[in-house]
Amino acid sequence: MTYDEVITRLKKLQDPEKVIFREKKFGIVSNNSLGIYHKDLKVIAKEIGKDNQLALKLFDSDIYEGRLLCSKIFDPKDVTEELMEKWVKTFENWEICDSFCMGLFARSKFALAKIIDWTERKPEFEKRAGFATMAAYCMADKKSDNDLFVQFFPMILREATDERLYVKKAVNWALRNIGKRNIDLKQIAIKVANDLLAIDNSAAKWIAKDALKELQKESVRISDYPRNIYRPK
Repeated sequence: MTYDEVITRLKKLQDPEKVIFREKKFGIVSNNSLGIYHKDLKVIAKEIGKDNQLALKLFDSDIYEGRLLCSKIFDPKDVTEELMEKWVKTFENWEICDSFCMGLFARSKFALAKIIDWTERKPEFEKRAGFATMAAYCMADKKSDNDLFVQFFPMILREATDERLYVKKAVNWALRNIGKRNIDLKQIAIKVANDLLAIDNSAAKWIAKDALKELQKESVRISDYPRNIYRPK
């Protein structure tokens, strides 16, 4: 599928009413949006397959849905730090942030470096990108043992007092996903959540309560990723 064919396809699907609905219902504020649902973009992405050059052109189209498509058709193994920095600075809402973090960043060789860097950033969606990548990395990396993921807990404790909605939600998401890797990390995540609960801060308490609610449910699904006979210190 050529660039012009994709743009024509997108414009045929445009619906201004959906732009308004998505903003009111899901808080997705997006510039130059055509109003196309994510599920429809997935269909187009599947038809295209991986196409890095087309992905770059679609990102530079400045059409919001073109950028979402970029996150779906760019091959994660070809992502560079320069591209990651270019893209992360343009994120304007949680949807596009998470689409790039889950589909590309968490699967790239720079994932850990960007988690460490971005979780300390000031802009809301750059910091969210750090924690969204962390949350997605917990599921993308099926081989590393617990030591790698334990290093994420201090980052969560450090940033849990950020009151901004899309930061605290991402911090919570990361904490829950670490806890769902295996039974050892679940125990540590619960301890970290209880430590957060003791902090006199509304964001930290919300993160803690929501994480505990999920991780302590009898029905919560815990994976069995490598443990390396881990023993918490």
